[in-house]
Amino acid sequence: MKKVYLDNAATTQVRENVIAKMQDALANFYGNPSSTHSFGRSAKTAVESARKTIAKYMNAHPSEIIFTSGGTEADNMILRCAVRDLKVETIITSKIEHHAVLHTVEDLESEKGTKVLYVDLDAFGNPDLLHLESLLKQDDSKKLVSLMHVNNEIGNKIDIAAVCELCHSHGALFHSDTVQSIGHYAWDVKVVPVDFLTAAAHKFHGPKGIGFAYIKKNSGLKPMISGGAQERGYRAGTESFHNIVGLEMAFVEAYDNLEAETAYVTELKSYFIDRMKEEIPGVKFNGHSADLEKSTFTLVNACLPIDPQKALMLLFHLDIKGIACSKGSACQSGSDLGSHVLAEILSEDDFKKPSVRFSFSKYNTKEELDYTVQVLKEFVDK
Repeated sequence: MKKVYLDNAATTQVRENVIAKMQDALANFYGNPSSTHSFGRSAKTAVESARKTIAKYMNAHPSEIIFTSGGTEADNMILRCAVRDLKVETIITSKIEHHAVLHTVEDLESEKGTKVLYVDLDAFGNPDLLHLESLLKQDDSKKLVSLMHVNNEIGNKIDIAAVCELCHSHGALFHSDTVQSIGHYAWDVKVVPVDFLTAAAHKFHGPKGIGFAYIKKNSGLKPMISGGAQERGYRAGTESFHNIVGLEMAFVEAYDNLEAETAYVTELKSYFIDRMKEEIPGVKFNGHSADLEKSTFTLVNACLPIDPQKALMLLFHLDIKGIACSKGSACQSGSDLGSHVLAEILSEDDFKKPSVRFSFSKYNTKEELDYTVQVLKEFVDK
C-alpha cells in the first residue's frame, strides 16, 4: 500500500545525519555532563557547544538557551514562573493558542488568581491589535502577553515584531509559542526582542523529547524543577545528552538549508492548493492557510464539502489508503470535541463539515499530493 505522510505539523521524519549523530552520542559519550572526570567533561563540552550553536543562529547569548523536554514544558516553565517570580498578575492571550498555553493559563487563573484576558480575533483568526492595546491599557497590573507566531492548526502568522513592540511600549512582557516556526523561519532576538520563545526539535526533523526555551538574560525567572544545578540552575535533572546533540544537528541542518527547503515546500503547498481547487469544487481553506504570504509554508487546513455524517469516516478512509494527516493538533486528536481553533473562527455550518490539516516537509513529493487529492476526490464524489 502507498504510504503518504502529511502530518508534519504533528511531528517530522528525523534526518539521517541526526540519527547518526545521536547513535554516536549514545555509543561513545555516555558520561554524565555534571561529572568532573573526562567522560563527563566530554559530554558537558558537547552540551555547551550545542547551546552556543543555537544561540549564534538566533543572535542570542548562550545563557539564554535552556534545554527542556519540548515546547509544552518550555511554555509551562515560562508562564508559571512568570506569575510566581515576576509577579505577573494579568496574562493576555487568544482562544486559538496551543493547549500548552491555554490549559496553563486556565490553571494559573484557578490556582493563583491570575487574571486571564483574551484578545479578539477576526474571521480568519488574526488577533485584533487595537483590542490588544486596549487590554494592555486596562489597568496598572503587571502583564504578560502570550501569542503564538504560527498557529499549529490553521498556519496563520502574526506580525510578531508589531506585537512585541506594542507589548513593550506598555511595559508588558511578551512570550510567543514558536514551536511551529523555529526551524522554519530565521530568528534574531535582537531585531525582535521578545522576552520568551519556545522550540521543539521534532518539528524540524529532530528527535522527540527535546526542545528549548529562550529566556531573555536577567529575566528574573527561577527554576520550575528543583533538585540540581543543571541548565544554569533553570532546570534540574541530568541532561538528555543524545537528544541535545540531535537537536543541535537538526537545528543547523534546518537553517543551513532554509532557503532551498522553504522554496521546495512552498511549491508543494501551492501545488496542493491548486489541485484541491481543481478537483474538489466547494473546498474552502480555513484561516489564512491558503495565503502564501499570511500563513506558514508548511501546512494547509481544508474544509471539505461533505455531509457531516459522512465526515466521521474521512480520516479513517484516508488512513486505510495510507495517507497520514489530522483534523487538528495531534495533542488533541483523540478528542471528539472538535478543534477549539476552528470553533472560534468558523460559522456553525462550516464547523460541522470535516476540516483536515495537511502539513508538508522536504520529504514529500508532488506525486504524493496527486495521490492524496485523488483519494479525497473519490471520497467526496461517492
